[in-house]
Amino acid sequence: MKKGLLTGLLLFGFFFGAGNLIFPPSLGLFSGEYFWPAVAGFILSGVGIPIITLIVGATSNGSFKHELETKVHSVFAVAFLAILYLSIGPFFAIPRTATVSYSISIQPFESALASMGISGTLSLFIYTVLYFAAAYWIAIHRSTILNSIGKILTPLFAGLILVLVLLGAIKYAGVAPMEATTAYQNGGSFGTGFIEGYNTLDALASVAFCVVAVNTLKKFHFSSKEEFTKTIIGVGLVTAVGFSILYLGLANLGNHFTVPADVLVDKAVNKGSYILAAASKDIFGVFGQVFLGAMVILTCFTTTVGLIVSTGEFFEELFPKYSYKVYATVFSLIGFGISNLGLNTVIKVSLPVLLILYPITIIMVVLIILNKFVLLSKIGMQLTVGLTVLVSVLTVLGDTLKLSALTTVMNQLPFSTLSLGWVVPALIGIVIAFVLSDKQKGEVFDFEKILAE
Repeated sequence: MKKGLLTGLLLFGFFFGAGNLIFPPSLGLFSGEYFWPAVAGFILSGVGIPIITLIVGATSNGSFKHELETKVHSVFAVAFLAILYLSIGPFFAIPRTATVSYSISIQPFESALASMGISGTLSLFIYTVLYFAAAYWIAIHRSTILNSIGKILTPLFAGLILVLVLLGAIKYAGVAPMEATTAYQNGGSFGTGFIEGYNTLDALASVAFCVVAVNTLKKFHFSSKEEFTKTIIGVGLVTAVGFSILYLGLANLGNHFTVPADVLVDKAVNKGSYILAAASKDIFGVFGQVFLGAMVILTCFTTTVGLIVSTGEFFEELFPKYSYKVYATVFSLIGFGISNLGLNTVIKVSLPVLLILYPITIIMVVLIILNKFVLLSKIGMQLTVGLTVLVSVLTVLGDTLKLSALTTVMNQLPFSTLSLGWVVPALIGIVIAFVLSDKQKGEVFDFEKILAE
């Protein structure tokens, strides 16, 4: 149990980053009187899917790469995972964690810095130099990663958040929620909450972090497959409970915090960030912004370290010509460079790519689980993934390039209004995989093979 608890704390620290802080308060605000079904949907997709992905990856022979090779194709496996790791690593997620932490902790003081002759561009540069230097140092010293993150940083930032949400629950207990927005009304609260959880992108991160979980657990010298499996499940439970408690607390804070009318209509203001900043200032006075800044920097920093480690280890295994240290150095430098473009640019560029990768990840997890219990056709599984890729790419192209004719066609698919137009085509592919004759069974988890690697 201790093994699962320590690794669970490590994984929890990696996962809980920028999006995890911003989305729950916003959901709590806009869900209004439909708070509970909305939170249930959010926790299902923001906790359930990532944890299932983590467990599936950690108990698969060779992790996700091997599963993709046997069920789809080796070229697809390399291409998809390389793009996924680069996306949740140096190109998008790592810069986002840095820019979000800067925008909440440092940016509010830009006017004061400007009076000292330090521009916003310069302050961002200085901040990211310090941020990435520290993250790089911890990522390079992988032998101390469990102690530095799992035992120190994770309890610290979790404690900071718990203090905020507990005091907020007491202070704002008598404040009535605002009226729910249209998306949460007429039975749409659960579905809208589910999509908000999708936006945290933690299912993508699970593909990377399952490697860290396995590598960490291997150091505990398990005596049997049963002990290893129970510990993996324990890791999932620890991470899930931690997520659920903090998500619920942050969402409750947003549900009862009063947001001024002018802020509500200002599209340039991120409502989740505003609630965190305003509530911290209201509860802790002049120290509110300092408190929030420390909280956000810690959460984003632990995620950055985890992504550098996971991405570096993946590419070291994929292209062993270069060492882990080389990859960690390059990815840290790329993240540093892109983060200096600013938060809005990072988010704008990353969204289309992530909207393609997320459905593929979900459908691959579904196929892996199904194939462990029933025979499925490889051609059918290839078709399922192909349809998911096709629909996701066409949907993103239509929206991004403003191709109205293409968007109109894609909107005819069921659930397209929820950005889930790929679901029905994927289900059709799965049915075909049941029917076709070239069936294969998923491999049984090989405990000895995992330990030997």
